[in-house]
Amino acid sequence: MRLLTFATLILFLLTGCSSNFEPKLTRIDVQRMSSDGTKIGEEKIIPDKQTLDQIENAFAKIKWEPNTKAEMVRREDVLAIFFIQEEKNMPESLYEYRVWFQEGTATIISNKENEGYGRLTDEKEVQFLKSEFMIE
Repeated sequence: MRLLTFATLILFLLTGCSSNFEPKLTRIDVQRMSSDGTKIGEEKIIPDKQTLDQIENAFAKIKWEPNTKAEMVRREDVLAIFFIQEEKNMPESLYEYRVWFQEGTATIISNKENEGYGRLTDEKEVQFLKSEFMIE
């Protein structure tokens, strides 16, 4: 009887302490920027799950170079803030992405530790990001 009680207690502890929560992108705030760093127009909020999934898929194709300090000649075209719920019942984490579009590519600088500097060269994905981030 003790063994059964002990086994049940262990089972409850293991299932209660395990977390199957996957980080989830809940929204993106996008702001177009001018060459002098001022905001252009209204901020765009992207809350639609299907659009967020497509943007996540595009960002999954970025070739990241962590721990790279990049400096750009001009200001970013877009500032995008990703709201990611990383733990259940906890506030969202905010990650800032500065995005430059040029000749079918996108250059991105992230404040997320494991990303840093990245480039997206898939023209279809770049065009999709441009349209979602109000560039065209």
